[in-house]
Amino acid sequence: MSSILETKKQLVSTISEKIKNSQSTILVDYRGLTVSEVTELRKSLRDAGIEFKVYKNSMVVRAAEENDLNLSEHLTGPTAIAFSNEDVVAPAKILNDFAKKHEALEIKAGVIEGRIASLEEVKALAELPSREGLLSMVLSVLQAPIRNFALATKAVAEQKEEQGA
Repeated sequence: MSSILETKKQLVSTISEKIKNSQSTILVDYRGLTVSEVTELRKSLRDAGIEFKVYKNSMVVRAAEENDLNLSEHLTGPTAIAFSNEDVVAPAKILNDFAKKHEALEIKAGVIEGRIASLEEVKALAELPSREGLLSMVLSVLQAPIRNFALATKAVAEQKEEQGA
């Protein structure tokens, strides 16, 4: 009997560590998805470095409580969890895109950088550009003054050439 209890305590500890160490954790209801659809979802998440697991809700509630989070209202029915240790936006984006294509997948809530996020917040996060997209936007903003200066200099040089010719 005690070995079962120890196994459950170890599982709760493992889930608690995953929640604590992840940049974003997204809870979804996968009821109604076919096996091939779930396999497709798992593959796309795995390719992005995101772990996708299904645990008993009671274990997740206890693990969340260890991290001072109350997820019990979101943990009803079959729930799968996506953990991302590196990218905050990726799991929300992948799951939201998948949910648009497959109505059976329903995003419930999330934990983003240690704070519970509602469905609306997760969807707003999913609409953000990727990290690479944001970096390219910043880079283009930084390059704009230099580019404009170079174009102005070229225009002045061409104008002087025309006047000299």
